[in-house]
Amino acid sequence: MKTLARIGAGLSFAFCLLGGLWILRRACFGSKNDIVDTGIGFYFVGKAFFVGPMLLLAAGPR
Repeated sequence: MKTLARIGAGLSFAFCLLGGLWILRRACFGSKNDIVDTGIGFYFVGKAFFVGPMLLLAAGPR
C-alpha cells in the first residue's frame, strides 16, 4: 500500500507540474484575457509542489 501511495504522489506531482507548464506555455502574456490562463498555470505549478510532497508524507516512513 505504501508503494502505491508513493507512486500516486510522484504521478500527481508530475501531472500537476507538466499541466501547469503546458498551460503557461499556451498563455500569450500579451492580451488581457490570458491573465486567467497564466493564473491557472501558476496555480497548478504551485499545487504540484504542495500535493506531491504531502501525499509522500502521508504514505509514511520508509
